[in-house]
Amino acid sequence: MGSSPAPFADIGKKAKDLLNKDYIFDHKFTLTMLSATGTEFVATGLKKDDFFFGDISTLYKGQNTIVDLKIDSHSSVSTKVTVKNLMPSAKAVISFKIPDHKSGKLDVQYVHPHATLNSSIGLNPTPLLDLSATIGSQSVCLGGEVSFDTASSSLTKYNAGIGFNNQGVSAALILEDKGESLRATYVHTVNPTTSFGAELIRRFSNYNNSFTVGSSHSLDQFTVVKTRFSNNGKAGMVVQREWRPKSLITLSAEYDSKAVTSSPRLGLALALKP
Repeated sequence: MGSSPAPFADIGKKAKDLLNKDYIFDHKFTLTMLSATGTEFVATGLKKDDFFFGDISTLYKGQNTIVDLKIDSHSSVSTKVTVKNLMPSAKAVISFKIPDHKSGKLDVQYVHPHATLNSSIGLNPTPLLDLSATIGSQSVCLGGEVSFDTASSSLTKYNAGIGFNNQGVSAALILEDKGESLRATYVHTVNPTTSFGAELIRRFSNYNNSFTVGSSHSLDQFTVVKTRFSNNGKAGMVVQREWRPKSLITLSAEYDSKAVTSSPRLGLALALKP
């Protein structure tokens, strides 16, 4: 629903994407192919240091059902089935991994014009229960999330936050880590090609502050340049080029001013979609 508030996981997401998305310091290759029936096939390879990881996945989208099947290089098979319109404004997701028989999980999402509710339960004898909710609208929303471990009968996570979005400005304030830290984010979209953002984290346990600022600018309709700077002395940059429709090449670099004897971290990602 267009006027519904964002799920709790999306509070502060604009800043997270601006400051972290596409900063890949490994070598990644993705090939996406679409069949005549609408089924999507994706092959992904990732080289991290001296190790190589890969997976092949298929994605089928029906009228009310989405089936996602993935096989990785460790011979694990992951399956996720999404059923939309299970009831008005609700959908359910069942996921599991083979051979991990304890990995089964059921997620249910309900969307109301002024509220969203997400619940998750592990399909095993001692499941982990997750519950999150938001109220408000697309402009202002307030929410929280909790996780309960039935094995230890204890709360493993509880966070709360508020988000604000209006006329190119997005801000969020999130109390997380069981109340041990406070994260504030801000993104300003100056115009359709340029955005600036910042994130400040205050940790109450050691009175430590950390912050990151960043930007995104489209040089033209095919090229995006992103930068970020952190108080820990790290500076990063991303250049992404759409060299053909829906096919991207991304170059990433990061320099750590406190590690003067180390070389800058470099990354290359190539995504092909014929």
